[in-house]
Amino acid sequence: MISAGDFRNGVTFEMDGNVVQVIEFQHVKPGKGAAFVRTKYKNVITGAVVERSFNPTDKYPTAYIERKDMQYLYNEDDLYYFMDMESYEQVPIDKSKLGPSFAFVKENTEVKVLSYKGNVFGVEPPFFVELEVTETDPGFKGDTATNATKPAVLETGAEIKVPLFIDQGDVIRIDTRTGEYMERA
Repeated sequence: MISAGDFRNGVTFEMDGNVVQVIEFQHVKPGKGAAFVRTKYKNVITGAVVERSFNPTDKYPTAYIERKDMQYLYNEDDLYYFMDMESYEQVPIDKSKLGPSFAFVKENTEVKVLSYKGNVFGVEPPFFVELEVTETDPGFKGDTATNATKPAVLETGAEIKVPLFIDQGDVIRIDTRTGEYMERA
């Protein structure tokens, strides 16, 4: 059991039959009245984000999320196949459970498959990946002074904004959590 007063970012617990994860929390102690905990939490199964205040003495059962290292192999239609790195067993996962950050994952990349009581609900790619730019407008020398960007298509098919000096064929580093260009690799 975890009390609301012990909430921290990333804590998972069960509430009303759902598994939720704390995204943000704030302990509030007003001048008058009782203290409370203001939180923003996400339902890990559906992805819905909700803001709510809790009494610091409220208790909830802790939910243990299993994070298993697996390698992304290939996809057929809406099924994506992952291989368990220990048993070499292949597991198919539906496209709807992958999330938007999976657009930056290429074949043979190691990811963390998230499950709760044996039910897979998400895939966590590495925080940073290096991908080749396959399509973009040509860059010009000296286009480094401003923060101007242009669209670029990556080898996985994902489209992001990159600085003007990036050319087709360049390998760049991307933050998969935000989908933003970080630097040349």
